[in-house]
Amino acid sequence: MERELVVDILLVEDNPNDAELAIRALKKHHLANHLEWVKDGVAALDFLFQRGEYAGRSATLPRVVLLDLRLPKLDGLEVLAQIRANADTRDLPVVILTSSKEEQDLVATYQLGVNSFVPKPVAFDEFARTVADLGMYWVLVNRVPPDIRND
Repeated sequence: MERELVVDILLVEDNPNDAELAIRALKKHHLANHLEWVKDGVAALDFLFQRGEYAGRSATLPRVVLLDLRLPKLDGLEVLAQIRANADTRDLPVVILTSSKEEQDLVATYQLGVNSFVPKPVAFDEFARTVADLGMYWVLVNRVPPDIRND
């Protein structure tokens, strides 16, 4: 029996402070009702591919994955590579939200097919505004074909 878990945003973030700030910004704009937060790359793939603790959830994909690069267990580049390598998730919108300012990270993510690369602003207000803007765009404005989300 599948668990019905409708998720618009999959937040993949190991830093609890950044995650809390992101969730708070999304809640302020009523975008966190259907959010799942995972703390490492393995959990992100388990969620997307219905493995491990997520084995019973429905196959519906989120509208967007907000993915950090520096993650425990499996880094964001490998998560992105596995998302793009799978026919079911290849077209899933993925936004890198990272503190990395390295040009090599920017280039590598675009080579792997990321939809957007957003450096995390250092200032609290800027970070909150950036996350809220991302959520509003990817959840409310952007349209994807129904088969991408398995709707």
